[in-house]
Amino acid sequence: MMPFTKCPVCGGEMVEKDIEKLLRGGCNTAVLKVHAEVCLHCGEQLYSEDTVRRFEQIRNKLERAEVSEFQLVGQTFQVM
Repeated sequence: MMPFTKCPVCGGEMVEKDIEKLLRGGCNTAVLKVHAEVCLHCGEQLYSEDTVRRFEQIRNKLERAEVSEFQLVGQTFQVM
């Protein structure tokens, strides 16, 4: 059951969705699929406490370059 029926930002309708979340830590980036509540009007995304804790764990690993358990899917380049 969703804790919010209306978006706390704009009052729009909230729906449950599986989304891709981009996380950055240091020079590293990870993409993961998570469950979220998403506003159909403004796009605001709300996550469970467990999901937010997982985000923090992943960010910490990215910052320390502890990425051995992550699957490499490509490379990112900075254009100067």
